[in-house]
Amino acid sequence: MAFPSSPHDADPSGGLLARETPGDNAAALSVSEISAQLKRTVEDRFGFVRVRGELSGVKRAASGHLYCALKDENARLDGVMWRGNAQRLSFLPEDGVEVIVTGKLTTYPGRSNYQIVIDRMEIAGEGALLALLAKLKARLEAEGMFDPRRKRPLPYLPRVIGVVTSPTGAVIRDILHRLRDRFPSRVVVWPVLVQGQGAAQQVAAAVRGFSALEPGGPVPRPDLVIVARGGGSIEDLWSFNEEEVVRAIAGSTIPVISAVGHETDTTLADFAADLRAPTPTAAAELAVPVHGELAALVADLDARRRRATVRL
Repeated sequence: MAFPSSPHDADPSGGLLARETPGDNAAALSVSEISAQLKRTVEDRFGFVRVRGELSGVKRAASGHLYCALKDENARLDGVMWRGNAQRLSFLPEDGVEVIVTGKLTTYPGRSNYQIVIDRMEIAGEGALLALLAKLKARLEAEGMFDPRRKRPLPYLPRVIGVVTSPTGAVIRDILHRLRDRFPSRVVVWPVLVQGQGAAQQVAAAVRGFSALEPGGPVPRPDLVIVARGGGSIEDLWSFNEEEVVRAIAGSTIPVISAVGHETDTTLADFAADLRAPTPTAAAELAVPVHGELAALVADLDARRRRATVRL
């Protein structure tokens, strides 16, 4: 007796057991094998890309790695920046900042997704930089970092003046020259980078370092600190907008004059300092009186004292 043929016999694709089709040389791949092939294809095809997008979900892990996502109105791309590159960032990434990143695309087989491994991250133009500045200023202002009630009066005649600036630029020469003309004073220079990678960390460390000096120690503790650099673009002056620098100046136990850039330049360091000087030279003028005028004032007071004594 003949039994009816199974529908699976007529249609091998619907069979209960996987069968090799005659003449088919495409062997079944394991999940790991297909994932590895996808990874190689993506990395070969997108080994170097530049992507523009808005940062979202920015998180710095305890390991130092930076995790984030780039998004626009239609899509989202996960990203990671390993610790070595993250430490070299010249700004602090925040949600909502528009950036351009450079890196390579790769896949993560464990979750069946893809991401960009970021080598470099830059703010996407001056407009995005100004937006980041406004956002940071508003946040620090809400904390009371720029409250006028926190400002301290400057000492009338500081015995020691600390200067945080580059030791090789025209700024330190201008400050020393003006101090020498007005009132020769003892100056302690803390040399720092004033632009580029690592500048913000060095400036903040210098401001904190002056505050940490003990009175009567081998390095004299300043009565006043001047933080200074010459003029430049908003990118050149960006180190003085960094949160680390602003917090160091606001937390200084020594009064601080901020003298960053030219008269029209303004940085967040200016808002945090006890006094803003329009130029580094002007900072020296604000720091000390004119010796000749002070001597004349003392002589006048002495003459008045002698006249008052005669009248008695």
